[in-house]
Amino acid sequence: MQGIAACIFDLDGVIVDTAVYHFKAWKRLANELGFNFTAAQNEKLKGVSRVRSLELILEWGGIQKSAAEQQELATRKNEWYVDMVHHMTPEEILPGAKELLESLRAAGIKTALGSASKNARVILEKVDILSLFDVVVDGNMVAASKPDPEVFLKGAEALGVAPERCVVFEDAIAGVEAGKAGGMKVVGIGEKDVLHEADLVVSGLHEIDLQTLTNLYNSK
Repeated sequence: MQGIAACIFDLDGVIVDTAVYHFKAWKRLANELGFNFTAAQNEKLKGVSRVRSLELILEWGGIQKSAAEQQELATRKNEWYVDMVHHMTPEEILPGAKELLESLRAAGIKTALGSASKNARVILEKVDILSLFDVVVDGNMVAASKPDPEVFLKGAEALGVAPERCVVFEDAIAGVEAGKAGGMKVVGIGEKDVLHEADLVVSGLHEIDLQTLTNLYNSK
């Protein structure tokens, strides 16, 4: 594959889908506080920080808490979430992800994870694909959130690859913007009308192969 030297992947929604665990943890917290939390409300939290998510949930429940109480609630929610991801299995890898990672490595193309999740390494270990990544850049290693390109630029730097020779895989608008801001080609995972700034949009990694990436890289 002339040209492409590395592929950098977001985690949630691209390699695995941990959104269900965030939903279950927030719902448990809301229920303990005496109100319900719906799937529709959960959709509004996508891409929102843990602190802001809690603020919104408390607003929806009509509950006021001090800053210290909010910190305790956010911590409790995260402990529940971490406990759930510690029970993840390889069956939770999204279709095509492992196969693509294996084919990239067989072709001599470097791989990195670029995720805001502070639990990224644990998740990769639990689904048994940590060994398929040369580099893992997670939320413990970056200061700026997407759409800032820091997480992807750090991934490229750690791999020793120029940004323009990297392809990013993302399912969020902010992630697509981050990849483009970093000077990389971007494959969007999701809906074309949502991720229209990506260079290519597919429904999942099962639609990607080496030839598709070669064509993408060689396109203007």
